[in-house]
Amino acid sequence: MKQMTLTNNRTGIHFAWIILAVTFACLFVGSALRSIPGIIMLSLEREFHWDRDTISGAVAVNLFLFGLAGPFLGRLMDLYGVKTITILLIVMVTLGAGGSVLMQQPWQLYLLWGVIIGAGSGGTSMIMGSAVVNRWFHERRGLALGVLGAAFSSGQLIFTPVLMTLNLHEGWRISTLFIVIILGLVVLPLVIWLMADNPSVKGLRPYGANGDTNTNLRPDPNPMRKVMANPQFWLLASSFGICGLTTSGLFQTHLIPHGIEHGFPEMTMAVSLGLMGATDVFGTILSGWLCDRFGKRWPLAVYYLLRGVTLLVLPYVESTEQLMAFSFVYGLNWLSTIPATSALTADLFGKQNVGVVFGWICFAHQIGAAIASYGAGYLHQIAGNYTLAFIAAGLFAFVATGLVVLIKE
Repeated sequence: MKQMTLTNNRTGIHFAWIILAVTFACLFVGSALRSIPGIIMLSLEREFHWDRDTISGAVAVNLFLFGLAGPFLGRLMDLYGVKTITILLIVMVTLGAGGSVLMQQPWQLYLLWGVIIGAGSGGTSMIMGSAVVNRWFHERRGLALGVLGAAFSSGQLIFTPVLMTLNLHEGWRISTLFIVIILGLVVLPLVIWLMADNPSVKGLRPYGANGDTNTNLRPDPNPMRKVMANPQFWLLASSFGICGLTTSGLFQTHLIPHGIEHGFPEMTMAVSLGLMGATDVFGTILSGWLCDRFGKRWPLAVYYLLRGVTLLVLPYVESTEQLMAFSFVYGLNWLSTIPATSALTADLFGKQNVGVVFGWICFAHQIGAAIASYGAGYLHQIAGNYTLAFIAAGLFAFVATGLVVLIKE
């Protein structure tokens, strides 16, 4: 306790907030890397004459492997610490994205963007964020998770106008290398320098913890056997699967092509995504605050309900003013589900197991995202537009509302 007091007095800030800032940087830049396929899709079609199905398929592989790798990466973080695993994965995705600027064949797209970046992206994801927050924060967990949720979603959206400008004026390779350089020369050194696996490494207790709080919880030997027998897990995982279907898999891959087909310029769509990112910062942090004050279940149900309504409206957005209004409203709800879902995971299944359990829940999210990524492209090939895809996603969001209501907090 004496060492804890000295450390806090010296800096005036609990080291948990420093850890949160480093994690924010990882998620912010890492998620921007994940947004690149949707931005450069038309450029790849023009240069290589690959069809929409081929590119969407690679993105679907990326999303699926991102989800499948999540539980195993979460388990490794539980067992061996967040820092070591995160460093290895950042190096992996940086090399994969850097190598993609040399690709010439579809199999290289599937290998680099689908397999390497997909499997390695857990090092800059909310699986990492959840593992960090539930170790470093006893109080303000909802707020901390909200901040990281905003980083994860807004990074890919706020960077979009910059990446789109580079794509249009300098080419897709420069757009990709821009993020590669930031990951390799800024984010990686920050993690090596400042990241710590848990408060005891710094002689501290979690933020807001008292002297009776156990700061060195050991993960259960086989937590998923008990967890998967609990109906609450399946309700939470199924609702988060629909979250993936109605957000990243659909919007990250297909929103820009949808807007361009409706007559909106590419930069207008980039600004639209940027506005979503800006409002999502506020919306996701607000979500964390609401979870701290009012619990997690009912806010989560409301988020899915509002998302369903906005998705049903999207196919009928025709003017720039309507597009920006949609972007503002939808942005408030983009990934506001993350703080509630992550906090519920820790509360229901234990902080010591949150890496692996939330990893499996995120796997459900990515299954939904992969289905939406490929399914929307397939429906587009059949119908010539994305109307049916957006309407179906809106209806699924209503189903998620019902699933969340059934969870016993």
